[in-house]
Amino acid sequence: MAMLILRVPRVFPLAPTVLLWRSRFPNLVYDVTVATSMPLPLLYFSILYRRNGVLSFCSSSQNPTETTVLSSDETSKGSPLKSGLYLVATPIGNLEDITLRALRILRSADVILSEDTRHSGKLLQHYNIKTPLLSYHKFNESQREKTILRRLQQGDVVALISDAGSPGISDPGTELVKLCINEKIPVIPIPGPSACIAALSASGLDTDGFKFVGFLPKQARSRREKLQVCADETATQIFFVPPHKLHQFLEETSSFFSDSRQCVIAREITKLHEEFWQGTLGEAKAAFSTHQPKGEITLLIEGKAKSIVEAPSEAQLECELRDLISHGHSLSTAVKLVSEGTSVKRKTIYSLALRKFGKPVEAEDDSNQDN
Repeated sequence: MAMLILRVPRVFPLAPTVLLWRSRFPNLVYDVTVATSMPLPLLYFSILYRRNGVLSFCSSSQNPTETTVLSSDETSKGSPLKSGLYLVATPIGNLEDITLRALRILRSADVILSEDTRHSGKLLQHYNIKTPLLSYHKFNESQREKTILRRLQQGDVVALISDAGSPGISDPGTELVKLCINEKIPVIPIPGPSACIAALSASGLDTDGFKFVGFLPKQARSRREKLQVCADETATQIFFVPPHKLHQFLEETSSFFSDSRQCVIAREITKLHEEFWQGTLGEAKAAFSTHQPKGEITLLIEGKAKSIVEAPSEAQLECELRDLISHGHSLSTAVKLVSEGTSVKRKTIYSLALRKFGKPVEAEDDSNQDN
């Protein structure tokens, strides 16, 4: 029998720590004792290598006085999962960025649909998850749908994962979700890592409003039309950019957004060589013109500045009225034309016209001055 003792500060969350170790080593027995008599209280994790057993929490100064025992099934899987399609978010780089709930779902599912089984296999191996994988990507999703739907209708728990982040967001899964909704099959999101949210939170750009654009279309005309719409948005724009297309992306966006627009290039988020580059689109073109960065890129561009429309001064309104009247328009017509071209109330313009030009407006116009 082998034993591993872990010493962790008492302030460290107990239950999540134990559950994390159980996700990595599901066949172990955990004897957890809180030692309160030491100057700096420590948690002692005694991990015994047995196949069957229980998880015991003991709290005591010297001898255990309170023990809570949880069965193996309760700690590793929680309550039984209902049949349905589970959209499980996976790490975008760092394998530690996965939730305890996601690990439980992946371990409990009958099958895991994976964009790349070899890539996902590394994640499952890291957490000792034995659930079978089934490839599901953009080239075979239409062929897989009937098989998956049949399994779901038979009561299976199906987990869907992508190579990174949430399934269906710039990744396969959207059509399967629509199919399940149409067939009244539960679709359960398991939230987790997100490249666009992580990049936005650390970008320094406005977060009150943002638009996730994702990858631009491959066709040049469609790409230009998309960029034209994005350039007029006042919210922060978030793109996914392949590293080999970064230079082309910067050239095209700067022609629509202008070289002076601020941008952030987030690269290799959560990974060893994580980098955030900040500057204008013009500066970005110069910085990345001679070299091509490696790794996944999330690129953010600040929204268009909101134009502040200033109300015309009284002198400007008077000038417009005088010009119209000098060209033969009646006072009432001049007031109407000026009010249509400004945010100033018609009543205000009418009062100004009477005060400056001293001619009463016809009765019928006077009755409609507030229209």
